[in-house]
Amino acid sequence: MLPVFGHTNPDTDAVISALVYARLLTRLGTEARAYRLGELNFETPYVLREAGVEAPALLPDLPAGTAVALVDHNESAQSVANLTELTVTRVVDHHKLGDLTTAQPASLRFEPVGCTATILLALHREAGLTVEPADAHLMLSAILSDTLHFRSPTTTPRDREAVEFLAPIAGIADVEAYALAMFAAKSDLGDTPADTLLRMDYKVFPFGDPAQPQSMQTWGLGVIETTNPGYVLGRQDELLEAMDRARAQDGLNGVLLSVVDILREHNTTLVLSATEAKVLREAFGAETRDGRADLGGRISRKKQIVPALETHFTPQG
Repeated sequence: MLPVFGHTNPDTDAVISALVYARLLTRLGTEARAYRLGELNFETPYVLREAGVEAPALLPDLPAGTAVALVDHNESAQSVANLTELTVTRVVDHHKLGDLTTAQPASLRFEPVGCTATILLALHREAGLTVEPADAHLMLSAILSDTLHFRSPTTTPRDREAVEFLAPIAGIADVEAYALAMFAAKSDLGDTPADTLLRMDYKVFPFGDPAQPQSMQTWGLGVIETTNPGYVLGRQDELLEAMDRARAQDGLNGVLLSVVDILREHNTTLVLSATEAKVLREAFGAETRDGRADLGGRISRKKQIVPALETHFTPQG
């Protein structure tokens, strides 16, 4: 049974892509099972209930050499702790190629689209397989989530076409109303502990030139996408304390937390210290006031935040 899993601190796309890809592989003759690498955020359980699908189990400890398939990620810092000991046989992803290495040739599918689920729909079509209603519901939900219902600059025409194709199969007549319901579920944060809020959509990135080890830095970048940013920003002090703990626990050079107003398409980033403030000023021209920096319409970590930080930390000349 081939384990299929997305990244740590899984978002909706990571969970759903694992479920859909595992089912696709099984239909094509490779027995596979979906797993997750962390607790679900608030949006994903809503999606799973609406689709009538159970959440995947947490990934158990896997012995060295176990064959695995990755979805929605390919960097070791965002994966299972012993990834380098496992045998990666397949990857389906829409992010840049990271530090992935394989001992044997693997099946790799990378495409510059807004969501891994968009690629999975293409794999169904290429295999000549019909899309089951539950899978259609899941893939449509993942695309709406990752593209913020086409608000994100990562959105491509293929993502839009995929949603148009999947909606009638999923039985969703009003896509906009469904997307708003998803975002409302994501924004229902209640009394969630600050440490949990920080890590719900949190990834660790290495920056710098590996050929110049002295240039390397490791940063934690969290994102909270919400229709109620006032609630999150009202807990700024708690979140800054959580960021400070994460920096110490993970041995990081810096931590940033972007609070993204989904409806206004606006990014307010919480700034932990003078270190982070200096980087935001130099990389984005953003000044920090009272622990916050206005990053304007930069709402995509993948396309608008990480590339700018890569450029900033890469030695010039």
